[in-house]
Amino acid sequence: MIGRLYTVVIDCPDPGELAGFYEKLLSLSRQEDTGDFVVLQNAAGAPVVAFQRVDDFRAPRWTDSARPQQMHIDVMVTDLDTAETQVLALGATLLDGSDKPIGYRVYEDPVGHPFCLITPEGA
Repeated sequence: MIGRLYTVVIDCPDPGELAGFYEKLLSLSRQEDTGDFVVLQNAAGAPVVAFQRVDDFRAPRWTDSARPQQMHIDVMVTDLDTAETQVLALGATLLDGSDKPIGYRVYEDPVGHPFCLITPEGA
């Protein structure tokens, strides 16, 4: 095992507004709200879904490859360097500008979907 699913992050134009919808839909509560980033948690206090502001957001359109879905997965790991070696061996690519010593790093999967490796310091 490299890590565990930590949260799913959804791009959107207004994180507070979209988070309000999912709070009601999924019976979740706000764990964090910076205005540009909102995290919803479950009853146990674990993060479940997060929303991040994206400038010039273009809504996805179902079955339209020109307007794909916009979200990424955060994977909790204990050591970024060890996990990085493992995901690179699986075919991931470290994205430019995301080589952080602690906290998080951003990669893309073998077909280009972004995902983050994060440590407790980055959560």
